[in-house]
Amino acid sequence: MRLLERMRKEWFMIGIVLAIAGAKLEPSIGVNGGPLKPEITVSYIAVATIFFNSGLSLNTEELTGALVHIRLHLFIQIFTLAFFPATIWLFLQLLSITPINEWLLKGLQTVGCMPPPVSSAVILTKAVGGNEGIIVTPLLLLLFLGSSSSVPFTSIFSQLFMTVVVPLVIGQIVRRYIKDWLERTQPPFGAVSSSVLLMIIYTTFCGTFSNPDIDLDRLSLVIVLLLIFSIQLSFMLLTFIFSTRNNSGFTPADTVAIIFCSTHKSLTLGIPMLKIVFAGHEHLSLMSIPLLIYHPVQILLGSVLVPTIKSWMVSRQKGVKLTRPTV
Repeated sequence: MRLLERMRKEWFMIGIVLAIAGAKLEPSIGVNGGPLKPEITVSYIAVATIFFNSGLSLNTEELTGALVHIRLHLFIQIFTLAFFPATIWLFLQLLSITPINEWLLKGLQTVGCMPPPVSSAVILTKAVGGNEGIIVTPLLLLLFLGSSSSVPFTSIFSQLFMTVVVPLVIGQIVRRYIKDWLERTQPPFGAVSSSVLLMIIYTTFCGTFSNPDIDLDRLSLVIVLLLIFSIQLSFMLLTFIFSTRNNSGFTPADTVAIIFCSTHKSLTLGIPMLKIVFAGHEHLSLMSIPLLIYHPVQILLGSVLVPTIKSWMVSRQKGVKLTRPTV
């Protein structure tokens, strides 16, 4: 029973493994021109479905209220979309002289450019009791990745607009008219997006396994896995140290939001974004692997650290209350 319960809880992670295994067994199904027609069903319909679903699920009122925390948002955005990718770029200049697979290293750079997710970072922040501080900025992500893409910038922008921005806005508009029904029924938004994302992952790897010239050595994969663990832990520690300085101006709850939101990266936005920016690239799936690894690692590390961070936050908040003068 415990095993079944665990499998139900981790169905998405299991789904990723099965999707990749299925692509390995029969890649012809998910390649361009194959039965699934991913050039249409994935590039347009699947991606648009994910962001329409996001538009329906986003609580506009809470999102507007969260914008009040300007300083918190500014720190998270600068760290996530400037410091993080720049630091990874410098780090990869050193790693480029090693025998690690170059496309996995490029994949690490794309991870650095991703915005924080609206799912795991928020869930973990809520689990501790901190503030929510997330603004997704896909256009900034495009600026980091667009120059290395073989697809013209105007084509990338137009497809991003039609498959990301428009469905998101339409979802928000529809939400206004069916808000009461949505709050009453609580549709499984997360499960819908995750299911569609599995289809995107499956077709991405079908493209790889159908190309006999692509090879991935296991040593590179293990090294990248260790690097991802190290990067996440280092950045979580760095954000904790910076946000808890005496003159930082951040509350303990702000620190919690900063630790999770500044270091977590969005798989839901990331995979569709890579499909758009690197459309037709023969090494797309190899560049996607670091992000696919980063996602479960951030959930694992976050889940392990939640009790410790929660204990720290509660003790700090009690300390602040005790030091306040009584009237």
